[in-house]
Amino acid sequence: MMKPLKLGLLAITALVVGTLLTLRVVGLPPGHPSAENYANAGRSARPGLWLTGEVVREAVTDWDWVNDYNDAFAANATELETRTWYGIPHSVTVLLVPRGDRLYLQSSAQTFRLNREFPNGKAWWRNVERDPRVRLKIGGKIYEMTVVLVQDRAEVARLRGGRDPIVTALDADGNEYVTEEWHYWRVFQRNVPEF
Repeated sequence: MMKPLKLGLLAITALVVGTLLTLRVVGLPPGHPSAENYANAGRSARPGLWLTGEVVREAVTDWDWVNDYNDAFAANATELETRTWYGIPHSVTVLLVPRGDRLYLQSSAQTFRLNREFPNGKAWWRNVERDPRVRLKIGGKIYEMTVVLVQDRAEVARLRGGRDPIVTALDADGNEYVTEEWHYWRVFQRNVPEF
């Protein structure tokens, strides 16, 4: 009785390990839903695992070209790979905000995510707050980065074109409630040789 159970567990373990090794080599990018599918899915998309591509080792001094890849619903959207506590990456599609020699990552909490205290609204938020080392896939290339949460609300408002990072509305009774909460991270390139 124990021998078939051990063989079954061994087979399942081998299958899981083999699948993970294959995905490590070929990658598994996050899903790219259409805008309509994204809205219908409660503003959620399928996360991915490892991102693949050529790793860029040269320093980038002007990030404005990133705007060419900033459509979250396009096939060439920017992707972010974060580190989980259990060792298997979690990757998502993200929006970047280039400002010349500076690069920012933006994200918002809406709907049910507003009921959770930051950073618990999204899995990747928890990951980057625990370990800020990430990988960005932009234009098919991988950039190894470190992200730092922008905590100055005035700076976030400047990045949002003067709009407050906490967006509110009025209900039918005239009571104000929060509809969106925006967060920005400053992105720094790492693993780039300095001369």
